[in-house]
Amino acid sequence: MTAPTAAVPSAPGPASPGAAGTDTVTWADFTRSLGQAQRAGLCVRPIRLRGQIAAIDLATGELRPIYDTATDEPGGVLHVPCGNRSETACPPCSTTYKRDARQLVRAGLSGGKGVPDSIAGHPCVFATFTAPSFGPVHSRRMRGKAVLACRPRRDHKARRCPHGRDISCPFRHHDKDPRLGRALCPDCYDYQAAVLFNAHSGDLWRRFTTYLPRHLARLTGLTQQRLRALAGVRYVKVAEYQARGVVHFHAVIRLDAPGDDYQPPPARFTTSLLCDAIRQAATAVAITVGPDTHPAWPALTLRFGAQVDTKPIVRGDGLPGTGRKLSVQAVGNYIAKYATKALDAPAFRNNRYGPPRTSLP
Repeated sequence: MTAPTAAVPSAPGPASPGAAGTDTVTWADFTRSLGQAQRAGLCVRPIRLRGQIAAIDLATGELRPIYDTATDEPGGVLHVPCGNRSETACPPCSTTYKRDARQLVRAGLSGGKGVPDSIAGHPCVFATFTAPSFGPVHSRRMRGKAVLACRPRRDHKARRCPHGRDISCPFRHHDKDPRLGRALCPDCYDYQAAVLFNAHSGDLWRRFTTYLPRHLARLTGLTQQRLRALAGVRYVKVAEYQARGVVHFHAVIRLDAPGDDYQPPPARFTTSLLCDAIRQAATAVAITVGPDTHPAWPALTLRFGAQVDTKPIVRGDGLPGTGRKLSVQAVGNYIAKYATKALDAPAFRNNRYGPPRTSLP
């Protein structure tokens, strides 16, 4: 009996016994290759490993081969997933990472995966940290489902900037409009500050995580040492690039009692208290860059934008206050989406920021 064969496309090269442009393989080899791809999660850029596993028979001392990629794997190599979470680099691995991130965030908000359901009663906030304004840009403003004019101006004297350019825009931009994020006046827009903010945004976040416990202690009248004995901060955050090319952060921040058993903090640590501490800590964070770090530029103080948005995440109703209610599932989906989507930006492809920072569940 002759084993069935299959013709599969091949790369250009020397002529093969099959039809032009194809290699003829047995059905067994084809199914083995397909199984290998499935074990690697259909990764488009799998890591190729070569090697063997051998065991020693304790009774005889004989070395017996157990596994060898040269004979046991198609092509003589073992494929393992690359694990890249960028959507553009490897969609299958990115999808796997997104699913894992979604489950991680949902467990930290509502329980599961070893986390008790009582975690849903802990003070928890969805916070957004934006960058300050660096100059007027085209934007898509919404009121409910209605799209508003970009930058309407009725006073003709206020329509021009110091450089004589009209900085009004009566258009209602669609979400794919290439003008979104572009400066209305390139001379007014502070590109230098925008670039420096992106470069130091990770440092701003690290300082925020340092300042937040301090402000919690101050608001509750406790020393920092006493605060650490009563409550701890856990969070997961991702970065997103706005249309203007400036990064901002989304974070889920939760308060727990110290330890790894997910106990609630004392009753004095409320969600409202956490919101106040987040806003005060974000306002206090500042980094001064100058001749020491950038010799060609004058000293500049970098801060988060004034609009630090804090929304409590409540049991059942989710996240109110944004025109619609967001469930725990929606918050998890949002964090998971930007954990992979944000990597398409150049700074993330250059590994400036690294993986999403998380201490959840």
